[in-house]
Amino acid sequence: MQERILEAFVEEVHENGLKFTMDDLAKRLAISKRTLYENFSSKTLILETLIERTNDDMIRKTEQIIQNSELSLLEKIKQSIRVMPLYYKFYDLRILDQMKKYYPEQWKKVHADLNDWSPIRTLIQEGIREGIIVNKNEALIMKLIIDSVNLTLDQRFFLDNSVTVEEATYSIVDILLFGLVEKQK
Repeated sequence: MQERILEAFVEEVHENGLKFTMDDLAKRLAISKRTLYENFSSKTLILETLIERTNDDMIRKTEQIIQNSELSLLEKIKQSIRVMPLYYKFYDLRILDQMKKYYPEQWKKVHADLNDWSPIRTLIQEGIREGIIVNKNEALIMKLIIDSVNLTLDQRFFLDNSVTVEEATYSIVDILLFGLVEKQK
């Protein structure tokens, strides 16, 4: 039931923003408010659970990639940057702006999660040491990676241009790692 509630919460947020009520959510789920409150005592708790599960999912997926001894370092970097969170549709600029306004504590957590990619930083450092990644300013490299991938938070752009968030993430990673120039023959 909790998964259904989380999914319905994301749907409700996408349709109506964060200004909906628990009544609205119960109606969407076709359950009583009592059932809803038996699973989550507040809308804030649902939001916090969603943030926590999304972050935990990304950490778990990234760790699986990093621990995979069959992958090269470059493949680990590539796949780690491409990790899509469980509830990636929830992370949208419009929603984050509303969260910042109405749920500032939860926004701080999401903002920190979106800007702290220490496992990828470690892979980049290793790549620089091994000569796989250019020896440029590491902070700048990380800023480029983080900001580029966080462009996918502008989901309206991708919808308007008929590109899925996953396709965009793959293209962004390929451009970051391999550049814009076609291989010369």
